[in-house]
Order: sequence, then C-alpha cells, then structure tokens
Amino acid sequence: MAGNCCADACASSLARGRYRRVLWLALLINLAMFGVEIGAGVRAESVSLLSDSLDFFGDAANYGVSLFVLGLGVVMRARASLAKALTMGLFGLFILVVAVRNFLDGSVPHASTMGLVGMLALLANIAVAVMLYAYRDGDSNMRSVWLCSRNDALGNLAVMLAALGVFGTGAGWPDLIVATIMALLAISAAVQITRHARAELRAERLA
Repeated sequence: MAGNCCADACASSLARGRYRRVLWLALLINLAMFGVEIGAGVRAESVSLLSDSLDFFGDAANYGVSLFVLGLGVVMRARASLAKALTMGLFGLFILVVAVRNFLDGSVPHASTMGLVGMLALLANIAVAVMLYAYRDGDSNMRSVWLCSRNDALGNLAVMLAALGVFGTGAGWPDLIVATIMALLAISAAVQITRHARAELRAERLA
C-alpha cells in the first residue's frame, strides 16, 4: 500500500514538473508574440491584431499565475481561475469598445501586415495548444490555460480571414467583425471558467 502511494506521489510530482516546463515555454512564446503583434497592430491600424496582442499579454500573465498556484490547494487554484476569468471577460469588453470606435472612425487596416503577422501568431499558438492539449481536462486552472490557447489559435485564423476580407473589399469591416468575434470568444471562455471554478469551490466547502 505504501509503495503504491509513493508511486502515485512520484508520478504526480513528475506530471507537475512536465506541466511547469510547458507553462514556462508557453509564457515565453506569448511574451515574444505580444511584442511582435502590438507593434504590427499599431502600424497596420488593425483592431484584430491589437486585440490579439493584448490576448498574448493576458495569456502570458495567466501562465504566470498558473505557475504560481501550481501545486497549491484546490481553493487557491480555483480562486486564481476566477481572477483569470475576470481578466478574460474585461479583455473581451475592451475589444468590443475599440471595435465600435474604429467602426465610427471608418479606418481601414493594412491587409498584408495583418496576414503575415496573423500567420506567425497562428504557428506560435498551435505550438502552445499542442503542448497543452494533454492537460485540457484537468482542474479549472488547467482548463482555463487550455481554453486560452484554443481561443488564440481560432483568433489567429480569424485574423487571417479578416486580412483577406480587407484586401478584397478595401474596407475595414472584416477587421471589426473578427475583433468582435474574438471578444465574444473571450467572454464565453470567461463564463465557462467561472462556472468550473465555482463548482470546485462549492465541492470544497461541502467536503
């Protein structure tokens, strides 16, 4: 019995070590892409690129929080998930506001920059999503990290479609539509994470 407990504990420790390394790598990738996209978004006057750059920054912060709470109790991890869900929801609302402002201004982004940077961001996010795929069904904290990476990859595909739309129409509305979709994805993920984290907290209270 004691041998089994030791084996389980060692396996759990090894799994946490692997997950920690994956989070560190994801953190560095997201920080690098934040710097690339925020510069490109400003130059291209693209709301979808700017929203994606902020998303990279938010994800880097989320990975940092996940590293901090890794190995702590369920309550602390669930509370961290609630904080991350709030951040994601606020990010979504911010992008909606910026999209409305750009719609009123009638600005047209640079399609070629959107497409190239969107492709680079997609490759980065696919790499992160593949690394995190094995942890998608963990606790609310792990699930929140997986949802962030999944939303990022979907968002990059949308940015590339927006670039094609802007190039084909010569108008800015495809960029605004994509930014709105990305904002709604962030809000939806925030709701899912909040529900999961609250369920964990209720279960801990009952226990």
